[in-house]
Amino acid sequence: MMISGKARLAGVMGWPVGHSRSPRLHGHWLERYGIDGAYVPLAVPPDCVEQAIRALPALGFRGCNVTVPHKEAAYRTVDRLDATAKRMGAVNTIVVGEDGTLEGRNTDGFGFIENLKSGAPGWKASDGPALVIGAGGAARAVVASLLDEGAPLVWLVNRTKARAEELAGDIGGAIEVADWVSRETLLEGAALVVNTTTQGMAGQPPLDLDLRALPASAVVTDIVYTPLITPLLEAAQTRGNRVVDGVGMLLHQARPGFAAWFGTEPEVTEELRRVVLAG
Repeated sequence: MMISGKARLAGVMGWPVGHSRSPRLHGHWLERYGIDGAYVPLAVPPDCVEQAIRALPALGFRGCNVTVPHKEAAYRTVDRLDATAKRMGAVNTIVVGEDGTLEGRNTDGFGFIENLKSGAPGWKASDGPALVIGAGGAARAVVASLLDEGAPLVWLVNRTKARAEELAGDIGGAIEVADWVSRETLLEGAALVVNTTTQGMAGQPPLDLDLRALPASAVVTDIVYTPLITPLLEAAQTRGNRVVDGVGMLLHQARPGFAAWFGTEPEVTEELRRVVLAG
């Protein structure tokens, strides 16, 4: 699709950024909705990130996504933060206001919840306790969004317990930090299991988790999507649990930013999944 001199501009800022599927994702939506706009990769080294973010209004950008390792730097650089970004301590979406000011948002939790609702119709956070494995940035978004959505309890386990305790202290609410060795015991009462670690990703060892104690009614999800069906999801499928792959989180977290930059509420469709995965 041809763009004009009036095209709306957005992009994804990271270092490196060549692996990102976001340009393919947003490019599909721009073409589908016939929008005069462009979404481009912005490879910015860490020592230039503040300068690059502050330059967005002068360059005519409506905003951008922010990926590793710039999410914390974006948090410190923008003019204001929405409530979710404040809670997460990180920004993944920047929106340039009409006055040129920069608002930082975090849509990772939104993407996680929307992916679960789409991939496991009828699922509700209030169905029962959730077991979350890992204590990195993704775990922070997952735990906060589950509590906001009504989860009665989140069990948080991580090989380094101190990191899990720090996360629980920052987020607050109904979080119980458990020892790594107790992770399989906790499965017995779990309604949802979430792997937020990189274990199970291509090139990484599988997550060490025996699902025998998990109720058949529980949902299992993994934020990893290379491969789409990780060893954890394959094991859960084999025993009859509903599973939700990780690519939908990527797709759904992109929706609020696209709407803010390009003025159209986009849909996540099977065609979009195919386009993004093909990349």
